[in-house]
Amino acid sequence: METQTIEEVKKVILSQLPHLMETEPDIRDFILRVTRERYAGKEETESRFDRIMDELKRDREAQTRKWEDNQKVINEMLTAIKALGQKHDSTIGALGARWGLHSESAFRKGLRAILEKSFGAKVERYEDYDHDGVVFGRPEQIEMDVIIHDGTLILCEIKSSMSKSDLYAFWRKKNFYEEKHGRKAARTMVISPMIDEYARAAAKDLDIEAYGYAEDVKN
Repeated sequence: METQTIEEVKKVILSQLPHLMETEPDIRDFILRVTRERYAGKEETESRFDRIMDELKRDREAQTRKWEDNQKVINEMLTAIKALGQKHDSTIGALGARWGLHSESAFRKGLRAILEKSFGAKVERYEDYDHDGVVFGRPEQIEMDVIIHDGTLILCEIKSSMSKSDLYAFWRKKNFYEEKHGRKAARTMVISPMIDEYARAAAKDLDIEAYGYAEDVKN
């Protein structure tokens, strides 16, 4: 068959094939049988699609379980770290509180030794009970340092830290002492290595001497 004739036949097939596929069942079936090996049918295509979707779903569920398990481990670690941090803070806080009490006691003993032996002053720890709750708003034990030198009364509060509320409490204790014993203090002072700015401002208003360092104390 000549090349030109073959080309003419191709053109006829291409132009008539769509119509023949619609109108001639034998031709349509023949073409489907011939091409079936190359192209998957509708049912096979749908089956493949369903399998792919199932695999994707299983993979997603597996990844979700892995993430949940991993997140559980992370949450347990965070909980453990938080508990450890709280224990550390409470331990440090307890040590700080004990250190503060020991520091106050040590400083008080040292101050007493210096004033009594070197300057002839009398230093005592004043303790009384406020039955009417004048100082703290309820009945409570009252403690304060009292220094007497050549008849001069000095009331003193020694603390590891001094806040504004601590300072006002000392001021009420001073008033409690003066009213109960009928004697005015010549000087009132607080001594602490940590006095916040609000406490210093309140001390100035109440005419209380505030000393953060030993060299600040005036004669």
